[in-house]
Amino acid sequence: MTADPLAPLLRAAAEAVLSRPAMAGHTGGAERFAADHRAALLDMLAQSDDLRRLCRERLRIPRSRQAERDFAGLLLHADPEVRATAVRFAETADGRQADATADREIRRLRDRNKQLQERLRTATGRLDNALADMEANRQAAREAGERAERLDAELSATRRRLRDPASTASALLALLQEEPQEPEGDSRSRDPHLRREPPPAPLPSPLETAARLAEISPESFARALRALIEPPVPSATVVVSQERDLRVVPLGGGTGIGGSCLLVEAGGTRVLIDAGLVPGDPSRPPADIGRALDGPLHAVVVTHAHNDHCGYVPALTDRLPDLRIIATPETTQLMPAMWLDSVKIMDQRRRLADTWGVDTEPLYPREAVAEASRRCEELAFGVPRRIGDLTVELFPAGHILGAAGVVVRAGESRVVVTGDISGFRQESVDGYAVPESAHYADLLVMESTCCAENHRDREGTIGELVRAVEGIYARGGRVLIPAFALGRAQELALVMRSHLPHVPVLVDGMAADISRSFEAVTAAGSRPLSIFGGNVGRARPGDMDRFTRGVVISTSGMLSGGPAVRWAAKILPDPKSALFLSGYQDEESPGRRLLASARSASPHLVVDDMGEERKIPIRARVDLMRLSAHADRRGLLEIADEVSAHEVMLVHGEARRQAEFREVLRLRRHTTTGTGSWRVS
Repeated sequence: MTADPLAPLLRAAAEAVLSRPAMAGHTGGAERFAADHRAALLDMLAQSDDLRRLCRERLRIPRSRQAERDFAGLLLHADPEVRATAVRFAETADGRQADATADREIRRLRDRNKQLQERLRTATGRLDNALADMEANRQAAREAGERAERLDAELSATRRRLRDPASTASALLALLQEEPQEPEGDSRSRDPHLRREPPPAPLPSPLETAARLAEISPESFARALRALIEPPVPSATVVVSQERDLRVVPLGGGTGIGGSCLLVEAGGTRVLIDAGLVPGDPSRPPADIGRALDGPLHAVVVTHAHNDHCGYVPALTDRLPDLRIIATPETTQLMPAMWLDSVKIMDQRRRLADTWGVDTEPLYPREAVAEASRRCEELAFGVPRRIGDLTVELFPAGHILGAAGVVVRAGESRVVVTGDISGFRQESVDGYAVPESAHYADLLVMESTCCAENHRDREGTIGELVRAVEGIYARGGRVLIPAFALGRAQELALVMRSHLPHVPVLVDGMAADISRSFEAVTAAGSRPLSIFGGNVGRARPGDMDRFTRGVVISTSGMLSGGPAVRWAAKILPDPKSALFLSGYQDEESPGRRLLASARSASPHLVVDDMGEERKIPIRARVDLMRLSAHADRRGLLEIADEVSAHEVMLVHGEARRQAEFREVLRLRRHTTTGTGSWRVS
């Protein structure tokens, strides 16, 4: 130990003091000042945060002079007790005894420092846990608030619809005109398009029963309800004309997937079949929607509640106060939740853009969702509804709950629009059922998502998925299945509940909210769906850490955001676990990048979660277990054969694959047309 181990620190303190303007006239140097004002400098070091900071900046003591480094560390310590003890020792230190005392005191203070550091680590750990709990609670509160907001919006829209005679009449007519359900048989007998014989003894329809009880004819009862639904047509708006030639113009989703929109015109009537969003960041309207807005637009008929088919409808109702929205009862009840989720995402992206100084506006405001919900008209399958010069009829299209194809008639001319369609029975919905009114139509507008592939047997695909999940579960791992919130998530939950009742399953994100809607929508029907219950439950705050074994089904299906990204960050680094993608992955989606990364043994996946970049290690198994809800090549050929239209137009698919499939249709003696404007010949 040097004669004065405090000398370097006192010299640094003296230099700091002398650097102040008030000391400009002092002479003698820092060492002299330190010797003359030792006690004062020690006291100032004990009391002044600024002086200690300046000393830390100036002080440079070689590692070989440990005693001086130790004294400096103690006198500059954050704990006042440590500093006070160091000052007392410095004031009494003397000779060899002082050295021994100093050693003991330093050891004591080091021990004290270790204790304080341990207490700090403990406190930091508790703080981290508290912050994590607070963030989980904040996230839960946000999700609860969003659910409450959705429910409030749905309730408000329902109240407005109940006060609107046309909406009430529409719902009542749809209910009364539902066809009575046949008893369920095996899975083959439940595929409507495979039925060959009518039911032996059809029951009277609800409309006939209600009319009999009211002592009026069913025709009179239905006519009275239709008079409330179909508003009188002002001559300036729609003119029912003798010229009823049909014209069909794809405005979006013709040679791509997303933004589906088809303009159908006859006489003075103009109707859209679907008005969907093009997915992306941000989402976009149908490519040529401006052509629809160039003239009057009287209605939009929505085939189903996926946003790529219905997501732009609120923007239209926001601009067109008299626009009618027609869909199946299930679709009218499911669409508001999808619209509200779109508004939430658009608001989040707008706030993110604002932080970067980018000017962006949502496609429609929240208020437009309530108005669009109010204007929805329910239309049961198989029941014609008049819209000016046009009549529309919906038929079951499979795909998801409530999905419909459309038969559009103008005079003797007919167009059939499949929408998204499938012929196989799923856990949540049966396959399509083409009505007699669709046969030999002038034009069949057919989706072509999977026109280039023949799917594996569905039971085989489900069996492969079930075996893979069982294996991961047996090893003590978790399986994440990102899924589209509407349709795919519910189908997966029902598959897990049916085939793996011993494996715990959590449904998270918007998929959980839509699952509750599925249960509510089907509760009063002949085939109610129970998604939650048994081994299937809703994810709760903290489950990402607590739920260590089982299956998680979460949005979004392409890993483009939402809780699925946060689950992936927990599950992908675990070699015992797996992530199974279950549906179509857009070329630019994180899901597609994940598949490419896994196949090339890339160590990381980089995703953007609403502006926050996440770099996730990939150690878990990654695979594609596709449960498509679209008809494949064989199924589409069966539909084309069954309808036997004069011409076939392909939409909702990739141009190259459509060109190849048109050749297949030609070989099957079907006449095809391009995706430009079409007019009945």
